[in-house]
Amino acid sequence: MKIIFKTIRENIFTPWGLWLSFLGVLLATALVAGLSVFWFGLSITNLTDIVPWGLWITIDLSSIAVAAGAFSLCAIVYLFGFKRYEPIARTATFIGFTGYSMAMMALLLDIGRPDRFWKSFVYWNTHSLLWEVTMCVGLYFTVLVFEVMPIVASFEWLRKKFPRIAEKMEHMHHYAPVLAILGLGLSSLHQSSLGAVYGVIKARPIWYKPEMSVMFMFTAILGGVALTLFASMLAARLTPKAKVNDILVERVSQVLGYMMIAYLYWRFWDWLAQTYTYEPGRTEAFKLLTSGTLSFNFWFGEMLFGALIPTIILLYKPTRLSPFWRMLGLAMIVGGVVAFRFDTNIVGFLTVISYLPGEAMISYTSYSPSLVEWAAGLGIIAFGLLAFSIGVKYLRVVDHRLTSEEYETVHVMADDAIKA
Repeated sequence: MKIIFKTIRENIFTPWGLWLSFLGVLLATALVAGLSVFWFGLSITNLTDIVPWGLWITIDLSSIAVAAGAFSLCAIVYLFGFKRYEPIARTATFIGFTGYSMAMMALLLDIGRPDRFWKSFVYWNTHSLLWEVTMCVGLYFTVLVFEVMPIVASFEWLRKKFPRIAEKMEHMHHYAPVLAILGLGLSSLHQSSLGAVYGVIKARPIWYKPEMSVMFMFTAILGGVALTLFASMLAARLTPKAKVNDILVERVSQVLGYMMIAYLYWRFWDWLAQTYTYEPGRTEAFKLLTSGTLSFNFWFGEMLFGALIPTIILLYKPTRLSPFWRMLGLAMIVGGVVAFRFDTNIVGFLTVISYLPGEAMISYTSYSPSLVEWAAGLGIIAFGLLAFSIGVKYLRVVDHRLTSEEYETVHVMADDAIKA
């Protein structure tokens, strides 16, 4: 009995054990909630015909957005030749794989008939943007599976028990440039098509605009890169398993700050264009976003703390060089992207237009997630945290020592050559 208690104390009552236990409780609760949705259907949620996309789609859109660091950083490393940033791209690839896994979990709950998910791949509706999104998600997730194989191959247990399998998985690294090209194409189509899904819905005037594709694409790149850098720095401070080259992170953060200027400029004109004239539905939804129930989330969560302040932090050298302020700025950008996706998804549903003959009548509705939605949604987030935690601890997902050693070797060789 003493041995059992000692084992429990040594393995569970540790920071790592308590963290796994906490995530395990969330996952178990989510499993019960998910099974309830599969058994009783969407009637136990607060989703309706008026508001069919709620918390789960917001999690889906956010997971897809913060996973975009994979295709953007892999393109920079393998297509444009910036090999020094390869360890950051490695982290981004794993986060991308995890993010797309989370998105598919959310969609599995939200589609109502998960048993029919395969029909999109068999019965092609080439006139549907949602079909195009589905195909790109499936194909890009397949690409991510191949890209993440070399990372999984570093698992010590796999290398000892199945060395041949681990060797073949590690060999996939040689195809990284080809996978980067496929990933860039598929993910770019997917990210932009997500915005286009909203942008072509004429019945929701605040969505009906051509720049939605660009906004979704741009915010995905910003959120994906920011999360990759933030997660790397956070992991390095929580466990010695994670090794970070702070110089690389600081350089990418500076570039991210300049990209935020372009985002602020684009967001300003998107905001200003909606104030020119009155358009039924769009004007009311815009007021709801800027001065109604969503105004705090828009002005503070999305614009001030999600865009303006982190831009200043990353462009002002003293704050950018400070690990604390840099991490804060990166976390704010991630939060701002999530707020943007939430605002975009919800505001279009809360303003309802009656298209009966005569003058268009505008009415408002409301939505708040049910307990089942919250339980399942938190479980999806817990899965993402668990996957990244295991990746850091066992798969060396955050390890920049390879780049540091390469550049140190080149530097020594150059010095020796000069002395000779």
